[in-house]
Amino acid sequence: MFGINPIKIMVIVAVVLLLLGPDKLPEVAHKLGSSWRALKRIQERVETEVRDALPDLPSSGDIARMARSPINLLNQLADQVDAKESSDVGATTSTPVEAQPPPLMKSPPPSTRSVTPSGPTSPSDPSLN
Repeated sequence: MFGINPIKIMVIVAVVLLLLGPDKLPEVAHKLGSSWRALKRIQERVETEVRDALPDLPSSGDIARMARSPINLLNQLADQVDAKESSDVGATTSTPVEAQPPPLMKSPPPSTRSVTPSGPTSPSDPSLN
């Protein structure tokens, strides 16, 4: 997980034992264990409250898998959309092509538009009359 082999773990334990000494080591380990348990309880409480508020939320394991492999998530979502669309197409009647509105017309590019002068000297300006 962290790339720690057994030799590194033994070195860490030896350093901790030297720093804390054999008298304080059980006390520190007990505090660490109780803190870890308290954090786990808080995590479980928060997860329970969130699940009560959002029942459709995937499990934490599913969320972790999604975070590790977003492409699989996108593939699953695309499959769900395809399945929904195929079920919707069978349930609704399709409109004929003639009944569909025509696509919006784009304005011509600026180079092909006709340019007329529209400044204060323009005779076509109605405010000058």
